[in-house]
Amino acid sequence: MQLFIGGAYAGKRAAVRQRFDSPRWHSAYDGKSLDAWRSAVEEGRSLVLEGWELWLEAELACEPDNDRIRSRMCDELEAIRALEDALGPRIVLIMLEMGRGIVPMDADDRRLRDLAGWLAQDAATHCEQVWYVWHGLARPLA
Repeated sequence: MQLFIGGAYAGKRAAVRQRFDSPRWHSAYDGKSLDAWRSAVEEGRSLVLEGWELWLEAELACEPDNDRIRSRMCDELEAIRALEDALGPRIVLIMLEMGRGIVPMDADDRRLRDLAGWLAQDAATHCEQVWYVWHGLARPLA
């Protein structure tokens, strides 16, 4: 797995397109749920999963416990990694970096920001390559 992380409109999608030939996209921005990613897997084709902050927002709406949300997201990351290991498609995660701005006043917005940060940390531990994208420049972190 590879992780591309950066701010809004930093060039993450373009960086992925430069590195992966005709990947299949599974995006929360298109209304797709996280748990439906398995149906998007195609043999021999990279899969991009994006919109993690929207999937987190959906979790926040129905789960008051941050630890349970984080645990469920870690389970998904582990399932994604296991599928990649077993079947061989390259799986790419695109995540929005939310921690470099003003701390939100609203408690729900702070929860989302905190969970997005923890999710990015957890994703980085599952990925063999992590890229930070800023101003259209992708730099490897690990």
